[in-house]
Amino acid sequence: MKLHNLGNRQKTGYTTWGCMWQQGACKKETGYELKNENGRTVPMQSRITAFWPDGTVKWSAHTACADELTETIEVLLKEKAGYESKDSDSGLQVKEAQSGFYVEAGNLCIHIPNAGDYLFDEVLVNGVKRAGKACPVLLLEEPIAIGSKTGKLEKRYQGMVEEVSLEETGPLRAVVKYRGSHVSSDGDKKIPFIIRMYVGLNSSELSFTHTFLYDGDENKDFLKGIGLTFQVPLSGPMYNRHVMFEGDNGIFHETMAELLTWRPRVPSEIYKAQMNGERLELKGSELETVEQVMQDMPFWDEYDFCQDSPSHFRIKKKTAIPDCCYLDSLHGQRTMGGAAFGGENGSVHCSIRDFWQTYPSGYTFRGLTMEEAEATIWLYSPGAEAMDFRHYTDRGYNQVYYEGYDYKGATPYGIASTSQYSISFHKSMIPTEEELSGFSKAVTNPPQYVGEPEYYHNLDAFGHWSLPERKTEVEAWLEDQLDCAVQFYQNEVEQRNWYGLFNYGDFMHTYDPERHQWRYDMGGYAWDNTELVPTLWLWLSFLRTGRPEIFTLAEKLTRHASEVDVYHMGKYKGLGSRHNVRHWGCPCKEARIAMAAHHRYYYYMTGDYRLEDIFLELKDNELTFLQKDPLADFYKKEEMIFPSHARSGPDWSSLCANWLTQWERFLDEGYLKKIQIGMEDIKKAPLKLISGPDFEFDPETVHLRYIGERAAGGTHLQICMGAPQIFMEMADLMGDEEWKEMMADYGRFYYLPRQQQLEESGGIIGDREFSLPFMAAAMGAYGAWYLKDETLAKTTWRHLLHAMICEGNHNGFQITTQNNKGNHKQLTEIPWISTNFVAQWCLNVICALEFIRSELPKSLLEADELVETMSSESFHKA
Repeated sequence: MKLHNLGNRQKTGYTTWGCMWQQGACKKETGYELKNENGRTVPMQSRITAFWPDGTVKWSAHTACADELTETIEVLLKEKAGYESKDSDSGLQVKEAQSGFYVEAGNLCIHIPNAGDYLFDEVLVNGVKRAGKACPVLLLEEPIAIGSKTGKLEKRYQGMVEEVSLEETGPLRAVVKYRGSHVSSDGDKKIPFIIRMYVGLNSSELSFTHTFLYDGDENKDFLKGIGLTFQVPLSGPMYNRHVMFEGDNGIFHETMAELLTWRPRVPSEIYKAQMNGERLELKGSELETVEQVMQDMPFWDEYDFCQDSPSHFRIKKKTAIPDCCYLDSLHGQRTMGGAAFGGENGSVHCSIRDFWQTYPSGYTFRGLTMEEAEATIWLYSPGAEAMDFRHYTDRGYNQVYYEGYDYKGATPYGIASTSQYSISFHKSMIPTEEELSGFSKAVTNPPQYVGEPEYYHNLDAFGHWSLPERKTEVEAWLEDQLDCAVQFYQNEVEQRNWYGLFNYGDFMHTYDPERHQWRYDMGGYAWDNTELVPTLWLWLSFLRTGRPEIFTLAEKLTRHASEVDVYHMGKYKGLGSRHNVRHWGCPCKEARIAMAAHHRYYYYMTGDYRLEDIFLELKDNELTFLQKDPLADFYKKEEMIFPSHARSGPDWSSLCANWLTQWERFLDEGYLKKIQIGMEDIKKAPLKLISGPDFEFDPETVHLRYIGERAAGGTHLQICMGAPQIFMEMADLMGDEEWKEMMADYGRFYYLPRQQQLEESGGIIGDREFSLPFMAAAMGAYGAWYLKDETLAKTTWRHLLHAMICEGNHNGFQITTQNNKGNHKQLTEIPWISTNFVAQWCLNVICALEFIRSELPKSLLEADELVETMSSESFHKA
């Protein structure tokens, strides 16, 4: 497979990417070989991530050092798996010890203790200790009231590692996984964590993926700070100790003892050399002068760096003297977040990925005047206001504000957050400005190799979708609309400041043109939380175009939606919260928000280990239906035969996505059986897939029971949450021709005139409506292709065009500009926009075009069809 590095990614450090293989091309025992564009072989570490139904490899994940790679690479197959090296001892090695184990990675050696206080207790670089005692840290803040007085109580917790495992080990890289919780001095246990540490051969860098899960009481456990603390030995006099932070316009650089003095005066060339980061080796009178001033000057022991909003950061510092104040050192707007400090024994560099985007991020470096300094990487900095997890009200507003139900359902218990950061060790006392900036760029924009759109398309990666074509005016217009939709949301993230540790990656749901603002304060219209699968829209948009900015949008949405919008423990584990003012605010907790279908794309293209945790959580999450029946408010419990309900879509279809992922990752036939049981039950329903989507459901046996033609919430919900894409992919993998015919018939039936629907169904559909027809376009187009039905193709095509042009949408995604509106000097907006419409229309266009092009006469792809659709009153009425 040929791959290339994404456009804006730094080609340095270790990187992992995914390769897809044609069915039958390689087996478990097949080996892989990596070639640069010049034909040179580069060492690579590989693992299998998915299989085809016949047991051959479908997806594999590969790791290599990007410093050795060219912009384009090729992964080739060879007869046997294995790492080729002239010296069998030259690769990374893991050696057991009584107290834990050592990871020896060339010049880096790390001791990983058994479960206990630390992630690592010693890092040696070329045999010299450079860091130790790495420990997760947590600060919780509790509001308190004593009589008429109020205050805040801050409580500190230290991480306790409960389980250590080697998740991956090979000649190039080791991945160490830690599970644990934070514990206070009085034994209180809060906020579990899952941390992965990545160690690469001959790399000076340790990379981390740091996940924490919220299990507190939202009424009193406000998040004040969370991160990782570690110790760093420092040597040398104060004037040879430095600290550096990346600002928004250049670098902030100071020393613990600045040699800019009044009396006695230190020669200016010494101070200039000091501020250039040069090691001062003073002799004679110069040494005497410096030693004299050092006896009568302050030493700066602590620096705190906090990005407390998307538009402000500050740096402050203090001496080691207790009960003395901090000095403000610098205020700025946005920083990439590179930071470093060091002495004569070398420097330590730190960087958090998406530093300002995931505010409040930060660092605290203290003890800089001591023999051992303490560095804390803050994923949530205590320099900012504490995170309040409470809901914005004490009830729901189901009718006025579309919040599901009147009762309050907002609980953050079980949500998670995942961040990435890196620590690097260097010989120099402090890096150059270019070195620190380059390091933070590499952490935020790491290398990512991907294949060409045509390659993925030819292998039907993730089902059926179209490649861009502009052969006709209509096709060009459609592609313009798809491009404009992506550009609009990319700009909105910045324009609306959709940033923050718990927000970054998500979009808002519906726009309010009168306020020139999204409905951030209106219940079900605020955060989108994957409503109508913008995840699928963005990932398929990337696959068909290969555009790096779309990959980034989809990547950030996947990271957010897979963590914050869903529950990873507690009674709702495996479910997610529907759209709301708070991500966890809606009382509707559903499987579709959490389903694996949202995130399989990112996993298979990157090999991301955190998603393996999430897929594991989801594989049996049908059992959560015993705790939370998705249709409990629509049916009387005493009249039910099975203990719960599941709509064929989006509930059962979401379970199918989870089972499909488990089946293809491990060839576990038990999960294939779960899919087949439900398929057979639906086949027995009077109208098969067309039948009313509401079924009774037994989570223990995964059987569905037909209960009539009701469709709680509307028939369109059966197909607007990713079900068509899931159904098509699983039908292809299983080779189930009856299911394919059922999908085709569904698409045909959806677009029949009402009277014909009643006649064909024998009237049993009653008043069930097949509404929002543009959302069924993928199914209609599939039906046209499968049944070779040109009339159905035309109908599908017109529904897609009509939805965009003729339903108050004013001829497409036209971006307008307003001056001095919405607190913007110049505001861009699409006044009628909703993410529901954008995600579904774009997704259906992308998928439907693949089938429609093969069935429509070429004339219908010309501009005349567009004009006809715009002017056809009879079609509007229909």
